[in-house]
Amino acid sequence: MQHKISRRKALQTLTSAAAVAAGGRLAVGQTPNSQAANLVVDPTPTYELSPHLYMQFMEPLGATDGSVEAAWDHDQMQWRADVVETTRELNPSLMRWGGIYTDYYRWREGVGPRDQRPPMHNLLWGGIESNQVGTGEFVDFCQQVGAEALMCVNFESDGRERYKDFRGNIRTAGAQEAAEWVAYCNEPGHTERAAHGSPDPYNIKLWQIGNETSYDRQGFDLDTTARKTVEFGQAMRERDPEIRLIGWGDSGWAPRMAEIAGEHLDYLAFHHMFNPDDRQHPVLERFEYRKDPARTWHQLMNAWKPHDAKIRQVRDSLGGIDIPLAMTECHFDIPGRDRCDISSTWAAGVSYARILNNHQRHGDVLKIATAADFCGTRWQVNAVMIPVPAFKGKAFMMPVARVMSLYRKHSGTHATHVTKTPDGLDIVSSVSGGKLYLHVANTERTKNIRATLAISGHQITGGVVHEIVTEPMNEITRYNPDDIAPRERKLEGSLSEWTFPAASVSAMVLDFEAVSS
Repeated sequence: MQHKISRRKALQTLTSAAAVAAGGRLAVGQTPNSQAANLVVDPTPTYELSPHLYMQFMEPLGATDGSVEAAWDHDQMQWRADVVETTRELNPSLMRWGGIYTDYYRWREGVGPRDQRPPMHNLLWGGIESNQVGTGEFVDFCQQVGAEALMCVNFESDGRERYKDFRGNIRTAGAQEAAEWVAYCNEPGHTERAAHGSPDPYNIKLWQIGNETSYDRQGFDLDTTARKTVEFGQAMRERDPEIRLIGWGDSGWAPRMAEIAGEHLDYLAFHHMFNPDDRQHPVLERFEYRKDPARTWHQLMNAWKPHDAKIRQVRDSLGGIDIPLAMTECHFDIPGRDRCDISSTWAAGVSYARILNNHQRHGDVLKIATAADFCGTRWQVNAVMIPVPAFKGKAFMMPVARVMSLYRKHSGTHATHVTKTPDGLDIVSSVSGGKLYLHVANTERTKNIRATLAISGHQITGGVVHEIVTEPMNEITRYNPDDIAPRERKLEGSLSEWTFPAASVSAMVLDFEAVSS
């Protein structure tokens, strides 16, 4: 499955949509021509954008963060209603189950009658997982929130031999166990699944083989990983030929993985948890960010650059091999407190908007991506925070989640080019169904930016702007989650100007039509 892509074409695609910076309010008037406008969009569709650029990643994080156990209502034996409601608003197209947790996860412990499921020691994150949430419950959650499921399999513990539980049992599982999981989920009339109360197949089509395999010297080397990926892929596809498989391709592994295992893979995965701070003069960690808002803002507005470098490193390593990329984990990793308080500020929300814009710029190759872990009680790199106990409040979205939800709900199917932008605005555009979509971040902390808008060869006939505006240092908690709720303003007539408020993130949905010759 090694398809060639022109390196020149790939570079041209990225260059023509290069990052530009952010900006609020359109006025009715004469639609300007392209020469007079300072924000110009060419509406010609280019590459297709995947709906999975805003995926969410659920991993049981044990004592570190009560993610899955806290989202489950053990009194009612169902998902917490407030978590389901908030996730529906978040509107993910894809939910991933697993991560490094799958290195010691045995899927059969999480199926069947709940009173017969053995608890397991969460070997990496600490604590005991009840296994009340397993395959069926995860699929049920995905169905409730309208998301596709992505499962990570136990890939012989990625070669790490240290995973034994407190009883001394080895937690490693091989290709046969992965294949049996595929069969359990997807085979019509599967006896075991039917006996567990689910006669209809779950139809889980996305599966990841290997998680951060290259990050640990105790794990498999590259050639072993590639060879075993072929073994897993063949075994799993024997049970369902229609599944789509993700292999591990980080740390320079992508070209060799594509060479050896490419015909068995549909995507290559990489991760990026990174600290965007200045290493010599840190400002983001602990509470330093509160002391110098201007410097904090400057550092966060440039966070997209090291992230862009990581994506380019992976895609360039392929040397023109045409295989889609899947960034199945990503978020800030700022030292200091585990809670990473800076992530609760709206300044971080605008920073993540720039990162998500950059994901779209790489959307010709990047087909699965995220910018947060999904849910939890403590880590503020989560998209959704869950107050515990439940009577302490409803689940709420963090700034990164608000931006992901805003962009996800207002995106086109194909990227287009922004050919001219005002200074201070970071803009990407897309199109579908006769509408043009602009994702705009104003990277100026204190200055509104006025833009004159034009669509090449077309006139704007109306539209809606959804925007999030608040003070950059406003920290979102369970007490003020609506501070970053998007506000909507409808537009009518022929449009020409808009003022983007300082430190705002906007999704513009514009109606347009060709200018008569």
